[in-house]
Amino acid sequence: MIYYFSATGNNKYVAERIAEAIGDEAKSIQEMDPNLAPSDIIGFVSPTYGWGLPEIFKRFFSSLTLSVKPSFCFFAATYGTSPGFIGQQAKEMLAKRGVTIDAFFSVKMPDNWTPTYDLSDPEKVAETNRKADEEIAVILEQIMRHEHGSFMKDTKLFLASVIALPEYEKMRKTSHFTVDDTCIGCGLCERKCPDHAIRIEGKKPTWIKERCIMCLGCLHRCPKFAIQYDNRTRYHGQYRHPKTRV
Repeated sequence: MIYYFSATGNNKYVAERIAEAIGDEAKSIQEMDPNLAPSDIIGFVSPTYGWGLPEIFKRFFSSLTLSVKPSFCFFAATYGTSPGFIGQQAKEMLAKRGVTIDAFFSVKMPDNWTPTYDLSDPEKVAETNRKADEEIAVILEQIMRHEHGSFMKDTKLFLASVIALPEYEKMRKTSHFTVDDTCIGCGLCERKCPDHAIRIEGKKPTWIKERCIMCLGCLHRCPKFAIQYDNRTRYHGQYRHPKTRV
């Protein structure tokens, strides 16, 4: 069984590719019971937020139970610049739940953190995804062979461990969000928010929590691109993985 979280489709796509290869299922951890069913192979596929684990995976791992040890357990992270110390975080959190990770993988994909990264060029985005497909193909072979070890690339463990936690907490503040007048009040952002942090009031989204997971799913899914984060996202485009639906 492959467990994932995905706001814009990157991790869902990776999880689906792996699940298809091993003849199993891919399941989102949103609203999911953390009591995992026995499975021969168990994998976790997570995005990298601020060089570390997103809040939703921290919550999932902190309450996870696994009754039967799988023959192979792996953790895979998608990332834009570096997976940082996400693998170390996952290892330590799962160890507290009695789960040992046999292998760590990483896949470089379009970084949907558009307050910083520009995804407005479709050709560059497509090329990044093409290269990601090549990386995924290699990972599939390693999983099928049950290879053990860390195969993560571009890690910056020490730097990430110092910067990641306080930086992610700043990033998570919902006061960064604004809504343009192009908003049509469709409510998609409220329905899809994995943290239940949005409420439609006066036909516009209002953030009812001081902090959220900060997956930016609301920004990237908005049909009118009306949701913005600070002042740069409107120039950096929206993104959803072209080969899956979220």
